[in-house]
Amino acid sequence: MRDPLSFSIGGARTEVVFHALDPSTVSLCVLDENTRPLFRTSSPSIVLPPGETAKTWQTAQSILERGVSLGLGRDAVMAGIGGGVICDVTSFAASLYMRGCGLVLQPTTLLAMVDASLGGKTGVDFMGYKNLVGTFYPASRIHVDVSVLRGLPEREYISGLAEVIKTAVIGDEQLLELLETSRSEVLSRSAPVLEEVISRSLAVKGRIVEEDPREHGRRAVLNLGHTFGHALESATGFSGWTHGEAVAWGIGRALAAGAILGVTPPAFRSRVESLLRSFGFRLKAEARYQDLAAALERDKKRRDGKTRIVVPRGPSDVILCEAGASELAAALEEKP
Repeated sequence: MRDPLSFSIGGARTEVVFHALDPSTVSLCVLDENTRPLFRTSSPSIVLPPGETAKTWQTAQSILERGVSLGLGRDAVMAGIGGGVICDVTSFAASLYMRGCGLVLQPTTLLAMVDASLGGKTGVDFMGYKNLVGTFYPASRIHVDVSVLRGLPEREYISGLAEVIKTAVIGDEQLLELLETSRSEVLSRSAPVLEEVISRSLAVKGRIVEEDPREHGRRAVLNLGHTFGHALESATGFSGWTHGEAVAWGIGRALAAGAILGVTPPAFRSRVESLLRSFGFRLKAEARYQDLAAALERDKKRRDGKTRIVVPRGPSDVILCEAGASELAAALEEKP
């Protein structure tokens, strides 16, 4: 078992431990229909529908109502046990309940383990736009148990690798090399390799979030691939693409934008695109600028009429660039 990781995020301490949560130690467990059979508990719980459609204000309200019906106080601890949607919506509800109650998370997907569970971002989709409403509220403890990944459907498992690749590009060239040289072990879900991959991914994100807990500057680099990816998700009604698949496609479009802006070297672009393809990610989509324009214009990083996108310059070297409509359209139209 790996040693715990610890991060200070906006004055709050988050500890990452590599073992399962004991549900009996919390006041209210939030699960979905997929994770409920894996975590049978006599503790109070609420079971939500699986998937992005549950990431709504109405879902958060149902969690809050359950807390009220149980008579929970501010010292209560809510536990989100599931993927990114469960982590996000449980964290959002906990941040609102009594102006903030206790929060622990057990992510059950690779994507949630390396991204959604750490950093304090909470949120729900609103009016068709992803994560439009949310707060910053870090969990006090995150339980990572890689054994649950053995039962994860292949597509969902691969989807999580998009966030791993994103993290490697942003801040860990050794992780990038590990993904290139240990592809078979990653795909076979080798526990030691997975713990290394997850620990390295969390270390990169943790360092960045400690520096910028509320995304006023440096933290924005964690959105590599997300500006385009979120727009694709919104334009397709959150169907046909998993979040990770959309992010992988978005990384491809960010590389294209970087090439157009003269920022991304051709060799590094080719290296990252090859890695994405090696794990089966699609780098092509029937998405024109006019299809994605509405979502891009509502991106939270947009400033003064221009969209700010994260663009790689090389290993562990990414920057924020401003792109107008013409550059965005060109990046979407260029063939990978």
